[in-house]
Amino acid sequence: MTLAVPWSAARRAGDAVLDLLLPRACVSCDRMLDAADRGVVCGRCWARLHELPHPRCERCGHPLSGSERCGWCALLPPFLRAARSVCWIPGRTGGAIVHALKYGGWRAAAAPMAARMARLAWPTDVLAERTALVPVPLAAVRERERGYNQSALLARALAPRWGIPVWEDCVVRARATTTQTRLTPEQRRHNVFGAFRASPRTRARLRGAHLVLVDDVVTTGATIGECATTLFDAGARIISLVTFGRAPAIGDRA
Repeated sequence: MTLAVPWSAARRAGDAVLDLLLPRACVSCDRMLDAADRGVVCGRCWARLHELPHPRCERCGHPLSGSERCGWCALLPPFLRAARSVCWIPGRTGGAIVHALKYGGWRAAAAPMAARMARLAWPTDVLAERTALVPVPLAAVRERERGYNQSALLARALAPRWGIPVWEDCVVRARATTTQTRLTPEQRRHNVFGAFRASPRTRARLRGAHLVLVDDVVTTGATIGECATTLFDAGARIISLVTFGRAPAIGDRA
């Protein structure tokens, strides 16, 4: 007589054998993952995520210091309606998670990152109007080297949570740019000037749309501003922005 083994029990047994033969480590802290950790990032790292503190600017989501006016809004073009980010980058847990996705090849990190991006609070008009998600494109040579665009992975994971489509074909990199990591804010703006162009075949679709740009990290807003300007000039009515990480400015409560 053969006893049927429930699929759930068989799967748990198989997972236990795999964990024994090939122990899974967190891509953020390198600690061995617990049985309850289903992703590639452990629960402790998610709990240690350094989220942006309150109070925050209603428009750009940047933390405010006392009664001061928001200085980060000045970095954004006037047609950028709202911006939201989950945590501070670089350093600490958030930086390690972004590094794992962006440079370590850990594509599976995109889904839990997008889950946290999906829970961010937005003005009511953004919730009502947002038409589609637009991932910030990579230069073709960089995407070939990496094998994927991390911003597109985040957008695809975010889309079903928000119930809107991803438009990956409406803006492309017109030219490759040098890495922004070691550049000053002014050098960053010069580096990305003219780096994007709208696809002619998608201009009719862009007309009047409220688009949400998706990226892994925003620092000075130079790349985002240039990409948003390209979409606005191509006919989009208004742009918003969502990222997983945000770099603190001088004086921020980071």
